[in-house]
Amino acid sequence: MTNNSNYKEVTIAPKKSIAREYTEAILIALLLALLIRTFIVQAFKIPSGSMKNTLLIGDHILVSKFSYGTHIPNEIPFLNIKLFDDIILFPTVPEREDIIVFKFPRDERRDFIKRVIGLPGDLLEVRRQKIYVNGKLLEDSHARHTEPASDSSLVPRDDFGPVLVPDGYVFVMGDNRENSQDSRYWGFLNVEKIRGKALMIYWSWNRIENWVRFERFGKILE
Repeated sequence: MTNNSNYKEVTIAPKKSIAREYTEAILIALLLALLIRTFIVQAFKIPSGSMKNTLLIGDHILVSKFSYGTHIPNEIPFLNIKLFDDIILFPTVPEREDIIVFKFPRDERRDFIKRVIGLPGDLLEVRRQKIYVNGKLLEDSHARHTEPASDSSLVPRDDFGPVLVPDGYVFVMGDNRENSQDSRYWGFLNVEKIRGKALMIYWSWNRIENWVRFERFGKILE
């Protein structure tokens, strides 16, 4: 008589089907992509020339989502449907001359990209296209001017302020100064509306001439 007391029953798990393995892999990949897009980095496309020559129409950029704090997800992905007010953990204020992506204050379904010029507490003024912060001329190396300063004091494009930037807000401008709808026209930007800091160009397409701008790939934005 055979003694089977030392034997254990071994149950072999059924092998997953190929379809199920692919489905699980795709779901995990989508979840990771969503988490990365929400908390770490997000891709944006430049649709206008307001940041020329720093950014051109057709540039595709990567934006850091945690540079100024951690945003609690409050929108349905890809639908821009807001579920509750913005909540930001460990918020910080951008530095002057940072390029930022933000929700346009007059229509939060739209994203804008501009450069930070004025910080909370700054006394800011534009005189004949030159920017003065706290009474000192700002070294404005990124600015692009396509027209001379107006002798008739063109307001608010060439002459603006002085204004005091309130706490919790920044003053932003496009590098293409004569062709940018920015804080000169619609006011200060609430820092809670900032989506992130623009980091680099990863792809660029010239849609007018239908060719790829390879020389812009990997350009660090500053």
